[in-house]
Amino acid sequence: MKNYWDQSISFEEYIKIGKQRLENPANQQDVEYKKYYELGLQRIDRTLKKYIPDEDQLKELDAKNFDGKILIISEVWCGDASATVPALVKFFEGRNEVRIFLRDRDKSLINQFLTNGTESIPKVIILDNDFNVKNSWGPRPKFGHDLLMKYKADPVAYPKDLFYNDLQIYYAKNRGKDAVQEILELL
Repeated sequence: MKNYWDQSISFEEYIKIGKQRLENPANQQDVEYKKYYELGLQRIDRTLKKYIPDEDQLKELDAKNFDGKILIISEVWCGDASATVPALVKFFEGRNEVRIFLRDRDKSLINQFLTNGTESIPKVIILDNDFNVKNSWGPRPKFGHDLLMKYKADPVAYPKDLFYNDLQIYYAKNRGKDAVQEILELL
């Protein structure tokens, strides 16, 4: 895990790379994902402006005496990531170091943390100070997962557009609180 940590980037660099890919696509995927980069960057910006760490959650973090690191596998274009990654970065700021590993640059890390066989992101890897994996979380909070299961169970009654809309409304209202809480429970 230390090698992946050493290859990871700061949140600021993550945003910078997202903007670069939007403005100067490096490959066909960047071209095809243009609207997702735009949405992702807008959502990240909104989350950064609106998210305020919950005092009770900060007290819970302090009580756990967690002194490890948080490594997040992510990409700016991902809707789930744009809602959770900025909140997690702000929550752990000044307490635990958070770094981001770009999934699409090297798939070897995400392939160790598949979700039902998929490369779903974000994936949060909780590390101790010796870079041992304590736990992992992702790609979305339980409420978001439940929405996904509702869509998969009956895509005719609950179509993809409605699922995506409901998920983004949930993320906008919840502002990362559920993701933070679920990760706190894994520390």
